[in-house]
Amino acid sequence: MALSMYQASIPVFIKTLGNLSGILDKAAAYAAAKKIEQSVLLGSRLAPDMLPMVRQVQIACDFAKGASARLAGQDVPAWEDNETSFDELKARIEKTIAYCKGFTSAQIDGSEERDVHAKLGGNPIIYKGQPYLLHSVLPNFFFHTTTAYDILRHCGVEIGKRDFIGQV
Repeated sequence: MALSMYQASIPVFIKTLGNLSGILDKAAAYAAAKKIEQSVLLGSRLAPDMLPMVRQVQIACDFAKGASARLAGQDVPAWEDNETSFDELKARIEKTIAYCKGFTSAQIDGSEERDVHAKLGGNPIIYKGQPYLLHSVLPNFFFHTTTAYDILRHCGVEIGKRDFIGQV
């Protein structure tokens, strides 16, 4: 049986974002236990020229909602990037999960050859659905979720591979 576009996208976004939410729970508990302001962890980065942890989570959510909408042929909703706490980031993740759950396989499947309009480096680009998902969205989605994990782990939050991958 072939893997469908829906199976390769929506459940992957939902599971990975759910795992990221659990990681943020551990980060919030760590900050409270160590008496570290949440803003310190939210603003942390692995290198001076990288985006901070809060932006990594926001961008991961943006890739999930953007891909879901574009593959279904819908407009991508615009959300403000104004989260300043773990609770607010978790709310954004939950909002993203709920948004992704609103799509059916009938809306996503068959999008392999659909033209998908997106931006790359601020410039408009047209992809076909399958290369868009496999070569742009999924690598970027996992880059940003992994980077959020790595920043928190680097800061001392006691998380491991099982937290990122979750139950198989």
